[in-house]
Amino acid sequence: MANLAVNPAQTNVAMLGIGAARPKRLVSNAEVCEILDSSDEWIFERSGIRNRRYVSGDESVRTLAATAAQRAIANADIDPEKIGALILATGSWQSKIPHGAPLIANDIGLNGIPAWDIAAGCAGFGYALSNAADMVRAGTAQYVLALGVETMTVAVDPTDRNTGFLFGDGAGAVVVGPSETNGISPAVLGSDGENGDAISQNIDIKGYMDRAELLQREGKGVDDEPVGRMFMTMEGSAVFRWAAITLPKALAATLDRAGVNTSDIDVFIPHQANARISELMKKNLGFPDDLPMANDIENTGNTSAASIPLAMEEMLATGKAKGGQTALVLGFGAGLSYAGAVVTLPPAPKITSFDDLD
Repeated sequence: MANLAVNPAQTNVAMLGIGAARPKRLVSNAEVCEILDSSDEWIFERSGIRNRRYVSGDESVRTLAATAAQRAIANADIDPEKIGALILATGSWQSKIPHGAPLIANDIGLNGIPAWDIAAGCAGFGYALSNAADMVRAGTAQYVLALGVETMTVAVDPTDRNTGFLFGDGAGAVVVGPSETNGISPAVLGSDGENGDAISQNIDIKGYMDRAELLQREGKGVDDEPVGRMFMTMEGSAVFRWAAITLPKALAATLDRAGVNTSDIDVFIPHQANARISELMKKNLGFPDDLPMANDIENTGNTSAASIPLAMEEMLATGKAKGGQTALVLGFGAGLSYAGAVVTLPPAPKITSFDDLD
């Protein structure tokens, strides 16, 4: 039996830099209600959202992702050629083939590196971060870019009172690499497919593809038989109940696996799903009222896989949190899936997502 080589192990890893991109267009609750049968007061009371950002002009899921990635590398102050892999968490990339990560790698001048997508809903960034940390620990790559991007506006029915007001667009990325002390705990990951239909699509993709194949055999194109737009659907009450039962256990397991207590946590950065859920988690954990907690949802909305890095960047850019502090992060949503970790926050970004906003 051959004596096979192994990669040199790297025990301690951390987020070395963070970058984000926010669309220029700010959409208020009042503007949403020009289409949606609702009100500013109703939306804010139930979600904590006042505004969200939508792509416009030449902005796209691809441009947002590339901008966030480039900013993360610049803020980490490392040679881009040392990036050994790119992991893209997204649920709103416009195609399954080609997948997004190789295109983003090419866009930022890193064509040829390993690059792949992760589809884990709002927990996607947590999965990407965990994969990136494990790759660096295993010596598979010296530095890895973990990225979350969404243009949720392409997947949401603006007239749906369950989803039409919740979501926004944006991208966030971090560079993961070796560190003197460990800055990313082992992740706690999980899923609940039994209740997965609580967040779903309103078109059967397999049925659509089967129909497209049949039309092709008949010498027709899919345009000869129009199909409705694919929208995301959500049973809000079912998701809230699942979150109330599942997330306290996930949070407790995350703290336990990281070997810390609530008293060790300086900052709480939950997925920006709903301000009420965030407040409930903070209360159940017994955090003091003055503990800093991300509230990026108020002016960014729910950006799914992008929400945690966007919220982290906002807190660091505005001074609500500081590099080197210990943060508890938890993503959760479609799947239903969740991903939690305790992390050391990266340095405050020199280039922020607010630099090019009006």
